[in-house]
Amino acid sequence: MNRQKFTGSILLLIGAIIWGVAFVAQAKASNIGAFTFNCVRNIIGGVVLLPFIFVLCKKDNDQPPRPKNCPNLFICGAICGFFLAVASAFQQSAINMGASTGKAGFITACYIIFVPLISTFFGKKVSFLLWIAVALSTAGLYLLCMTESLVLEISDLLLLACAVSFAFQILAIDRFSPYFSGIKLACVQFFACGLFSGIMMLIFEKPNLSEIYAAGIPILYTGVFSSGVAYTLQIVGQKKLNPTVATLIMSLESAIAAISGWLILNQSMRPEEIIGCVIMFVAIVIAQLPTEMFKRK
Repeated sequence: MNRQKFTGSILLLIGAIIWGVAFVAQAKASNIGAFTFNCVRNIIGGVVLLPFIFVLCKKDNDQPPRPKNCPNLFICGAICGFFLAVASAFQQSAINMGASTGKAGFITACYIIFVPLISTFFGKKVSFLLWIAVALSTAGLYLLCMTESLVLEISDLLLLACAVSFAFQILAIDRFSPYFSGIKLACVQFFACGLFSGIMMLIFEKPNLSEIYAAGIPILYTGVFSSGVAYTLQIVGQKKLNPTVATLIMSLESAIAAISGWLILNQSMRPEEIIGCVIMFVAIVIAQLPTEMFKRK
């Protein structure tokens, strides 16, 4: 069990690194509509996984039987894809409106708060260690990302809605991933997200091929790595971890975003940002500690 948790943590950490760098790519693709961007990137992510499905996932003999109240793969993937489409649309729209990287990173990563809160409504218990870790991560994210006074704007509300939507997507993955191949569930999720985003694209936007081509590198990075690789790692990694612990690890994307901005965009890191990174890593360690060691025998 400890080996499984370690493996799941490593997979989610790799995904967080990819997502952190994706903030730079998303900012560079702000010239095209949010729905257009998300439609293209998620279709690319689904296509990338198709060869792996044919080679590695011909059968699901290793999957446990589904309970009677659990829908089939396509319905479960569509549910996950819907929440992913909503969250991604809110996030990209806020970035296109000019939301700063720090504010976007902090508010989006607030899903680390919403996941345990929403879980309690579904009867899941959250240990006191995880609540401590959530509080520390929130403080770390604040030090890391908040470079200006928090003034409530429309982009802030969009990012807050993004955080809530990501929380539901994480909980949906936690609910369905034990019963399906991670790669298959991710593939259906991407195509569903691309379909939902494509419908909204045709209604609200006018996609331009030249603009899509001009943003080709950011779209390819987010499509192949951020969607195809990182979200698949999320599904596989979440199978092995408590969803609250998983969100704490995935929230490290904000720390990686700051580091990638320093390396790629030559942005310097303030002492508060470095302290924030340290606090977040401490929170991850606390979340991994067994609760039993703090209980009286």
